[in-house]
Amino acid sequence: MLKVEERVKKIYRFIASTELAIGLFIAISLVAIPGTFTKSRAIYSSPLFVSLLAALAINLLFCSIKRFKAISGPVLILHGGVVLTLAGSVVASFGFVATSFVYENRLAEQFYRWDVKQDSSLGFGLVVNKINRKFTPAPVKIGVLKNGQKDGLHEIKTGESFSLPPYRIVADELEMPAENLKLIIYERDRRIGSYTTSGPSDLPVDFPYQFKLVAFQTPLLLREWVDLILVRNNEIIAKGTSEVNKPFQWGGLYFYNTRNEYDEKGVPYAGIQIVRDPGRWYVFLGMTIVALGAVLTTFRRWYGSR
Repeated sequence: MLKVEERVKKIYRFIASTELAIGLFIAISLVAIPGTFTKSRAIYSSPLFVSLLAALAINLLFCSIKRFKAISGPVLILHGGVVLTLAGSVVASFGFVATSFVYENRLAEQFYRWDVKQDSSLGFGLVVNKINRKFTPAPVKIGVLKNGQKDGLHEIKTGESFSLPPYRIVADELEMPAENLKLIIYERDRRIGSYTTSGPSDLPVDFPYQFKLVAFQTPLLLREWVDLILVRNNEIIAKGTSEVNKPFQWGGLYFYNTRNEYDEKGVPYAGIQIVRDPGRWYVFLGMTIVALGAVLTTFRRWYGSR
């Protein structure tokens, strides 16, 4: 019985030892080297790396328990934050990252899972309802034709308007890279329709004017975002928007808009990254506790030195 107790104590001392902590730090550093010098981040979710993080968390926890009476309160808080951060990193390994290129107004039901390296279903379909872009006001020259004959040339900026009594023509938006100008037409302050220089129009058939984009100055992109719809069994289950640093959140998933492009035929599509990170808030909370512990430790040393 005594031998069993001594063996348990020996294992306990080893788990809580400084030597083990140093060894784990060295092992983690060595394993992380490939991820530091390459673009691949797969090593950080590998079973080996996650196991080392879990071992370090256990080591620090046992170390804190063993030296509980000898460690000051602020340092214990610091240790607790580190343990929680490491635990969150371990929990995060049970999440995943999935990506897909989704064409505007089309349904995507398969997403590439980087953890299993294959296309998979996530239990819902994703529609990029619209890709939105906001540009700076751009100078444009608009040629006006009346009943097919040249009637004038107007130089204004998008957002501004000019008059063709009894109509007012608003240069609403210059779509890039399609180089398509959208115009809104008003008759005595009543909107009667819209006109795009690429052709489509919902104006009355007797409207006498046509418009052409003669010249323009390329505008600067201010903001870009996508409208998303989640579908299951032909029913909408969620809607939202996603843009850089502002992902759409639903069901524990984060939907990031990573890029927006046009294919060779000029059809727009969006790059969507879907992330499940169950350890996210554990890491955030752990880092907050670490910061609190660091502040308290610094204050204690500064105050104690006086």
